[in-house]
Amino acid sequence: MNLSQVSNLLPLRRRLPWLAASVVLLLGLSGVARAQYGLPPATQVHDPAALRPPAGARVAIVEFEDMECPDCARANPVLMQAVATYHIPWIRHDFPLPFHAWSFQAAVNARWFDTKSKALGDEYRNSVFADQPAITSLEVLRQYTETWAAHHNLQLPFAIDPEGRLAAEVKADYALGQRVGIEHTPTIWVVTSHSRGAPFVEVIDRSRLYQLIDQALADTGGK
Repeated sequence: MNLSQVSNLLPLRRRLPWLAASVVLLLGLSGVARAQYGLPPATQVHDPAALRPPAGARVAIVEFEDMECPDCARANPVLMQAVATYHIPWIRHDFPLPFHAWSFQAAVNARWFDTKSKALGDEYRNSVFADQPAITSLEVLRQYTETWAAHHNLQLPFAIDPEGRLAAEVKADYALGQRVGIEHTPTIWVVTSHSRGAPFVEVIDRSRLYQLIDQALADTGGK
């Protein structure tokens, strides 16, 4: 027997409180279901200013990531494939978690490669995520990064960020994430500009990513 069948057996004056309680129960069960299937809770967005596409784009993916986060590593190829499929921007923000030993330095390293080209910086990020299990310490990260740079005809300097400018950029991204309301990594949104639908939708279940992008494209009037 479903909820509507039970409610029909009750007198009208008794139905409203019962139905209200049922709605509360169902909302609670949705959170339980997320936990049961390993899905993170929805992010309570405090400041949505960062959740928009870059100028000239109707739809984009916005991600806050930690390069030492195993779930970020699992999400990375999914996002790479989605961006390649839909040809939409992917805005990647650093959110290195304090309890990860080398994620902050990896983000600084990626910023150094960004100074050569943004494509090279993103290639380094993707490589780190792919090889993440083998990077076990700051020392191993340094060796990995030196080798990676050499394979791209670059020499990693001894002091990669002597003035602290790159570290400041990483910290600024982290502060941005705090203003948004980030509590876990990865946190991913499909964001839209001038949309008939929601201006941003969090990707809780990554199996629905393409569906969310399709909806965003439809809401903004283009494929």
